[in-house]
Amino acid sequence: MADIQSYVGNEQAFPVLANWDFFNHGGVAPLPRAVADALRKFADEAQRGAYLETSWYKDIEKLRVASAAMLNAHRDEVAFIKNTSEGISIVANGIDWKPGDQIVTTAVEYPANIYPWMELERSRGCKLVMVAEGTDAEGRRAVPLDAILARAAEPATRMVTLSHVEFASGQRHDIAVVGRFCREHGKLFCVDAIQTLGVLPVDVQAMCIDYLSADGHKWLLGPEGAGIFYIRRELIEKTRPPLIGWMNVVDALNYGTYNYTLRPDAGRYECGSYNVPGLLGLKAAVEMLGDLGTPAISARVKVLTDRLIDGLKGKGYQIISPRDGDAWSGIVSFTSSKHDQSLIVASLRKEHRIELALREGRLRASPHFYNTEEQMDRLVAALP
Repeated sequence: MADIQSYVGNEQAFPVLANWDFFNHGGVAPLPRAVADALRKFADEAQRGAYLETSWYKDIEKLRVASAAMLNAHRDEVAFIKNTSEGISIVANGIDWKPGDQIVTTAVEYPANIYPWMELERSRGCKLVMVAEGTDAEGRRAVPLDAILARAAEPATRMVTLSHVEFASGQRHDIAVVGRFCREHGKLFCVDAIQTLGVLPVDVQAMCIDYLSADGHKWLLGPEGAGIFYIRRELIEKTRPPLIGWMNVVDALNYGTYNYTLRPDAGRYECGSYNVPGLLGLKAAVEMLGDLGTPAISARVKVLTDRLIDGLKGKGYQIISPRDGDAWSGIVSFTSSKHDQSLIVASLRKEHRIELALREGRLRASPHFYNTEEQMDRLVAALP
């Protein structure tokens, strides 16, 4: 395993450190040098000889194996997608829904995990139930687990679909509890893991996840347009691919013989040519993260976010993100009743070269393992 401290504050490995205090990995991450090098290598090879004398497709298969290992899945259960929305749409459009089927989610999901299900309400007569977020005595925001399970238990519920970590509050759901409940009660379970993969542990077997989708451009530190879709092997034959092209089938390279037999693995959800440079960049990112290990990354991010929260509280900011037990994540959402949040974001960017996000009226910081304690302190010092 690589030493995580060798990456902390390392401008050679993370050139963004020389230009920005960047805390928006929950949005679009800057590329590590290793990922940018993989993209440059692809471009150089493509301009010199097209696809000749390359290892692109072998490397993409290595990515499939590495992605499966990250999820504790089998390589046959992993497909490559353009983005999280595509993976969730595969699920929404691939199941034989019946009028009245109920889909349970929260009222604070990122739109990628809302609109596909709203379309099922419109087109298939399904019902979307969105469980509301609540506020505790300290002002932290969270969706109660008991409320999710209560709606999941209703006879009409066929699927529960959750973000592992909510984009605006940073709440981490107890996915393992929800997953076991769904498995024991015959419900399907779909997870949007874009705010988790690369920073927090995900085990699709232990968590009883049926479907999972995540683009690679956030905590995975990959380029946009290249992501991962997981489907439990037992569900492959029950989930139709919504898009059909030349690659979904068993004999895809035999162009002149039409054999419309879908692949028996998750490759049946890959309908056409790969985003080759994106996947090669994602491979470099996944391999780097795999060398560090998710436990080490998670522990490092906990140290940074705890330090940030201590500073924010000392300066009078209200913490919105749950932090108790395993509800914490790499996202720290916070507010001030004295200041305009949008002006804070603009001022930090222009005057201090500090990048945050503004989500649902809240300031949102999402540092990664290579950020430094000094950067956390600079952020706190720069806040009004």
